[in-house]
Order: sequence, then C-alpha cells, then structure tokens
Amino acid sequence: MNPWVQGTLIGFSIAAPVGPIGLLCIRRSMAQGRWFGLASGLGAATADTFYGLIAALGLTAVTQVLLDHRTWLQVFGGAFLLWMGIATFRARPPSGPAPAGDESAGRPGLGGAFATTLLLTLTSPMTVLAFAGVFAGLGLGHVADTGLRPALLLVAGVFCGSALWWLLLSTVASAIGRKFEPRHFVLLNRFSGSLLAGFGLWQLAALLR
Repeated sequence: MNPWVQGTLIGFSIAAPVGPIGLLCIRRSMAQGRWFGLASGLGAATADTFYGLIAALGLTAVTQVLLDHRTWLQVFGGAFLLWMGIATFRARPPSGPAPAGDESAGRPGLGGAFATTLLLTLTSPMTVLAFAGVFAGLGLGHVADTGLRPALLLVAGVFCGSALWWLLLSTVASAIGRKFEPRHFVLLNRFSGSLLAGFGLWQLAALLR
C-alpha cells in the first residue's frame, strides 16, 4: 500500500476515538465556531505527527525515554485536564462574539486552542503507546530503512488523516452549536467540564494503581 495512504488511515483511526481531546474539539466548535474546533484538532494532529515521525524513523531510544517518563507525563497531563475541566465548568455561555483570548468566557484564541490540545496530546502516554503499537504491528517501525521519502510520506499521511477527522468533527459540531441557546451552553459547559475533570482525575488515579 502507498505509504501516504497507510499514514492517512493510521492518523484517522488513532484520532477518531472520542476522548478528552475530542470533547474539547466538540465543545469549542459548538460554543466558538468551526475554526476554534479545527484549531484544537490540528494541535492534536501535530502531536500525532510528531509521534508518528518517531515511530516511522524507528527511534526506539526516543520512544523508550518517553515511556520511562510516562509517570511525569501522566501527572502533568492529568493535572492540566483537571484544571481545564474546572475552567470549562465555570465558563460563561457565549452571548455574541468575544475577543480572541477571552479566557474568562472560555474562549482562548486560535493559538491558545491549538497549544492546549498540542500539549495535552504530547503528554498523553496512550498516544506514545498507540503509535508504537500500531507501527510495530504493521511492520512500519523501520520504514525509514527503505528510504527517507517513504517515511516522510507515511508521516504526512498521519497528519492528513488526523486533520481530516478533526475537520469533519468540528464541522458537524459547529452546525449543531448554531442551534443552541445560551441556556444550552450552560449545560454543555457543565457537562463537558465535568467529563474533562473526570478524565483528569482518572488519569491521576491510575498512577495509584
């Protein structure tokens, strides 16, 4: 199979399961519009590409270092999710356009939306394990041995596949959000904030096990 097609399928399939990043993308798309949701998704897609590059180049030493420090990654990621959950729960519903970067209204700018999901995805041990497992299972861990071009095509495909999923998700979610009233956004903020905080607590509690 063409390396780009392989990468696209891998990127799409790893991005598709809805977890805390998907929840953030949905919530931001509904409350702030498609571009904010897409920016959030592209942050995750960039992190996916980074880990895809490590796996494609067969950098097992780098993967091992990340896995050796997964406890600290998990602590940071869980605490960050908990903080974001509380902030989302307390966010005010949108009452018209808000200035970019208005955190008090739960509206980070496009750069902030990108950065938060990039950081959350990079600090998720499951992302490291997912790419290491998928690439090893498909025998793609040493694709760079056949040349740099196939490896780059594979990694480019990972980004395209992940970005395609986030584009679809943000488009659908923003279309639904346009039908919401302020009272609906209050419920959305409380529901998504509770779930995000729950994800964070679960990630932190997993360390005790």
